[in-house]
Amino acid sequence: MPFSVLAAATPWAPLTPERAAALLAGSEVRWWLSGGVALDRWLGQPVRERSNIDVSVVASDLAALIASLPAGFSAWAPAEGEDEYIPFADAPTDADLQPVLVRDDEQDAWVLQINAEDGAPRAWTYKRDPRLTLPWDRAVLDIDGIPTGAPEVQLVWKALRPRPEDTIDKDAVLPSLSPEAVTFYETALLRIHPHSTWAIHVRSPFAPAKASWNKKKP
Repeated sequence: MPFSVLAAATPWAPLTPERAAALLAGSEVRWWLSGGVALDRWLGQPVRERSNIDVSVVASDLAALIASLPAGFSAWAPAEGEDEYIPFADAPTDADLQPVLVRDDEQDAWVLQINAEDGAPRAWTYKRDPRLTLPWDRAVLDIDGIPTGAPEVQLVWKALRPRPEDTIDKDAVLPSLSPEAVTFYETALLRIHPHSTWAIHVRSPFAPAKASWNKKKP
């Protein structure tokens, strides 16, 4: 059995977006900031405190991105046990190896999370449902030299089972989206995640807390 660690046993010391970009500068594959940090960067200010930092890469490029990490940083993939991680090199090649955690070995801390997404040369594809696609130049934006996931895409990821903190992100970002981005986001909710709590007000903007399908019977 390969050596394993519990992710929760190692503290987080998340990189800044600039330091994450420097860490991945040796890679020739496409990667981009994702999750809440991408929303913060797009807004130009933090919405709330973040406990980690995410980047994404197309699954077929994951190994190449990890191979580009400089000395002193190691990559860890999820194992079979809950919260258990093993060295990426020891993980089975036919498994869905994500999220991968990057460890600063000298600091003994996680510094970056890498998510594996789907895509083709011409377009990003939503991993949960391939009907949802965007051209790469709309799915990933260049913000001050750092590739950053478009905010409407990050909100769709968060929409499946949104936590209270995800709703804080949505409420901060949604008013600033372009009409085109709002259309993409709302269409994705109705087609891909129709039972998300966020979809209620898209279907019925003036509805209170619950739609008819989610109301308790008297």
